[in-house]
Amino acid sequence: MATTAHPPAPGSADEGLASLPADAISYEDLYTRWERGNWSAMDLDFTEDARQWRELTEFERQAALWNYGLFFWGEDAVADNLSPYIDAAPRVEQKYFLTTQQVDEARHAVFFKRFMHEVCGIGDGTMSSGLNAVLPALTPGFRKIFERLDRMADELRADRSPAKLAAAVALYHIVIEGTLAQPGQHLICSYLEERDMLPAFRAGMENISADEQRHIGFGVKLLADLRREDPVRVPKAVAAILHDVTRFSAQVLMPPGWDERYLTVFGYTFEKVGGEGVISLMTKLRSAGLPPESLPGPPLFPPGLTPEELSVRGRTLAKAGVLGVREGPTSRDPEVLELLFDTMRRQVNPNHGLRRPTTFQWEFTDPDIPTWHLTVDNGSSKVAQGAAPRADLRMRISYQDFIDIAGDRLNPMRAVATGRMRPRGNPLALKRLGKVFPRA
Repeated sequence: MATTAHPPAPGSADEGLASLPADAISYEDLYTRWERGNWSAMDLDFTEDARQWRELTEFERQAALWNYGLFFWGEDAVADNLSPYIDAAPRVEQKYFLTTQQVDEARHAVFFKRFMHEVCGIGDGTMSSGLNAVLPALTPGFRKIFERLDRMADELRADRSPAKLAAAVALYHIVIEGTLAQPGQHLICSYLEERDMLPAFRAGMENISADEQRHIGFGVKLLADLRREDPVRVPKAVAAILHDVTRFSAQVLMPPGWDERYLTVFGYTFEKVGGEGVISLMTKLRSAGLPPESLPGPPLFPPGLTPEELSVRGRTLAKAGVLGVREGPTSRDPEVLELLFDTMRRQVNPNHGLRRPTTFQWEFTDPDIPTWHLTVDNGSSKVAQGAAPRADLRMRISYQDFIDIAGDRLNPMRAVATGRMRPRGNPLALKRLGKVFPRA
């Protein structure tokens, strides 16, 4: 049987901690919860897990290994990058809790290393061999977000300001732990419990989930404290880092060939996982006093869509090569372009400064891509395929360059300066285009 020091079963005191308002959490309480919830990754007995693992189908093992490999690598990465957070934290109580968190992250990595080696036969039992074995399975979105975490750690060593620390906490605690890891943990724990399988692994995952509740709760509280200290620069820094990384989030849980069976085999779907991630992100930001709709810059998400709809839209645009890492040419499916222009319509900045209805028109150099136009008016914006009766600004551009601008891979000013986008029409409309679609 699996053994653990203090197994926090569902319904435990730590469940839901990450969704509490920041002022309902104290640093002393978070530390006390850590002492009370300590557990040992080395005491777990994986004998029964190894037997049950062999009874899974080949595809179930393949899908599980892909998912667990992401967690294994992620736990090691967050443990490596936490030290500068401890140094940058302004209060001793914050430093002490972050020290307990670094211990937790290392323990999580040891837990995954043991399971991957002793149950799945991955690696030779050393941490480095296990990490090297899962490296090829890391998804494009996962790599991008964790590369940003590496850079953030270096930036935090050089700049310990409240704004930089807030950006770092938003990336680590809110995005990586709250938006990406937490829904993934729910996925794993739910199907292990429903099938009553892998008892030691399930006990470890329940412990990890309780640990992450504390970590995210701490991040929410620290973010709220930093916002109160610097109410101008902190929201700007948080908005900038969220826009920097959320465009890659749809490609984090991206199975080989976008094969959804990697999730459905365990009773989940892209929509469910992605929708939970969106809800989690919004909830944590609101608890920290930073609701998404209040953040400066362009909207974090297209307004007027449910979390599940946002998940579907993000995955569709990422799969087509619009959002995130583009691997090869973007899909030329008319539905992709229609979805992109609808997204642009929804994300028009209401503070655009235009004094009258203004129409922007994109004329593509590709003969198979039709012209589209967008009319911006106070309180409403409309998009349509085809040429407008009267366009204030016409932009001649290739389809792929347009897509790369939309996906933040090509700077629009650089596109104009190099002749890759050729605007014609009202100079004031060109000047205001940056206000209509502000960049983070």
